[in-house]
Amino acid sequence: MVLELMKAHASVRDYKDQPLSREQVIELVEAAQMAATSHFVQAYSIVWVTDKEKRSKIGELSSNPQQMETAGAVFLMCADYRRLQHASEMHGEPIVYDYAEQLLVAVTDVGLLAQNLALAAESQGYGICYIGGIRSNMKAISELVGLPKGVFPVYGLTVGVPNEHNEVKPRLPVEAILHENHYDAEKYQALLPAYDETIAAYYKRRSSNQKSTTWTKQMADFLKAPRRAEITEFLKKQGYEMK
Repeated sequence: MVLELMKAHASVRDYKDQPLSREQVIELVEAAQMAATSHFVQAYSIVWVTDKEKRSKIGELSSNPQQMETAGAVFLMCADYRRLQHASEMHGEPIVYDYAEQLLVAVTDVGLLAQNLALAAESQGYGICYIGGIRSNMKAISELVGLPKGVFPVYGLTVGVPNEHNEVKPRLPVEAILHENHYDAEKYQALLPAYDETIAAYYKRRSSNQKSTTWTKQMADFLKAPRRAEITEFLKKQGYEMK
């Protein structure tokens, strides 16, 4: 059952006007908290945005107004060392989180928490979508919800009753990501052109937003230039020097 649910995932960007109750949100977050966490630090926080004006502004800043305004619940999934700083101060100890290791720990913790929350939501019949556009205006969004030094939003997560049911987008074949004993880059010469054919066919036959492109072309266009270069400076201001 769980495997079937995971394999059926498709992002939902259009929701019915049915807000999640506080009890429903707490139940989902409690399930999400059971995700693995490095050294039990739990270096994350969730900002549940219920204020309509703030949701609208976040939608504008993240270029996702429809999702932010129609979802049953909007969450900002944040890396957080501020709580850990408070815990250390209780024992008169300093806290060090300005190294790359601590950044990796926090981002990994957030990812595990978020995916647990997403899976919990989908198990209850909700749809979900991650909002990476949050990182396009991290500073403004952080100020909007009062994130202190030591905290930053990694992405948004919308949850709600689906108003649409999208087809499942084919992922890379297992052979492309699973390497046994040593990393084999040679196999991409055959696997990637075949995957391009699969993706091109998917885009042409899906029920909405049809287009003519391939996965490798999309990735080439996406990665040919720097993206969100301002993030480095913002993270440094939040205490993540990445030494």
